[in-house]
Order: sequence, then structure tokens, then C-alpha cells
Amino acid sequence: MKSITINGSKREHVGKVATKALRNAGKVPCVIYGGENPIHFSADELSFSKLVYTGDAHTVVIVLEDENKINAVMQDVQFHPVSDKILHVDFFQLHEGKEINMIIPVKVIGTAPGVRDSGGNLSRNKRKLTIRALPKNLPDFFTVDISNLNLNDSITVADLSEESFTILHPETQVVCQVKMSRASMEIEEDEDEELEEGAEGAEGAEGAEGGAEGGKGASKEGGAEGGKGASDKNSEAKSDS
Repeated sequence: MKSITINGSKREHVGKVATKALRNAGKVPCVIYGGENPIHFSADELSFSKLVYTGDAHTVVIVLEDENKINAVMQDVQFHPVSDKILHVDFFQLHEGKEINMIIPVKVIGTAPGVRDSGGNLSRNKRKLTIRALPKNLPDFFTVDISNLNLNDSITVADLSEESFTILHPETQVVCQVKMSRASMEIEEDEDEELEEGAEGAEGAEGAEGGAEGGKGASKEGGAEGGKGASDKNSEAKSDS
């Protein structure tokens, strides 16, 4: 993992008054945890631009006045709610043989066939992943190649796992996937509705034909039987007379 060097000065006084004076002078109050005792120091605000205002993950080498160098990672940063100026930064000291948790960004490369050829949408479910690793094994970022993703395909945490670190998410966690676009879904729904309407229309036509045949048969048979009955009655009347 790439490292950024920050030159700092130990703070002689800790408190609201001293902190306000540092900020007025363009300095950022900081503290390093993870050692025997917390170390309070300050550094120029410009020193944090490549560390704070980036999506990449970095380790930090903090160089103090006495040439003491401390390897650390940024743990937390506080901003002013209006001006967005950096108010305070917390660091955690790294130890060579001790694992640490760190958030690592996910970078996507390539073009998915499911997007290019099938009109799908790429869904980025996880843009950052938390891992646990020794400092020497911390990656700068995860690279996710989507060149083989067709429609409804996905890449999960299990596809990114390595022996040198542990990803602190379930293996089934989806990192990115190609899903059918809403427009395509609406078109398919419209086509299904048209097919259903066509089927219902055909069934209705068949029913109408059946009714017509039934009516025709009924009228013929009924008429014939009625006529036959009338002639029989007339014959009986003549024989009686």
C-alpha cells in the first residue's frame, strides 16, 4: 500500500484554547492511538489533502520534530459543518506483526457485455470493503473486472478473497452485478400484456363461434320437432272426425 508522509509537531498543550489557536494558525490537531500512550501533535492542513480528499487508501508515516517516525493509518477525520475545514484527525499506530482493520476502495475495470449488448445496468452494491490484514499485506484497492458479466451475472466477496487478508463481509455479499434496466422490464411487461390480451381475444372468439353453432342447431332442431308435433296433432284430429 502507498504511504504518505506528514510532518508534525508534538503539542505541548491540549485543550480548547490551544486547539483554537492551532486552527487559527492553519494547523490541524491530531492524535495517534495504538501505542503505549496517545501522542498528540499538529500538522499543516495542506499536508492532509492527498490523504483526506481522495478515494484511495493509504498508510501514513508521521515524522515528528525529534525525527521519530510512526507508521499509522487514518482512523477518523472531523470536518467543520459549514466550511468543511478539517478540525481533527485520529490515527492508529501500525505494528509490523499485528493485524489491523481497514476500509479498502473497490475499482471497476472493463465493460460488461450485459450492459453493452443487452441494455442492462451495472449496479455497484459495495464501493468499499473492510478487511483485516497485516500492514504489509494491505492492498491499495480491489480491482473488479466486469468484462465477462452478462445480464444477471454478479461478482461477490468470494470472488475477491485472497489468503493474505480477510474480507470482513459474508462471502455471498454482492459487490457488483448487471441487472435488467427498468425500461427493458417495462417493454417485456407490455409485450406480456399484449400476448395475454391476444390469447383472451382468441378464446372469446372461439366462445362466440360455439354459441352461434349452438343457437343454429337449437333453432333447427327445435323448429323441426315443433313442426312434426303440429302435423301429428292435425292427423289425429282428422282421424277423430
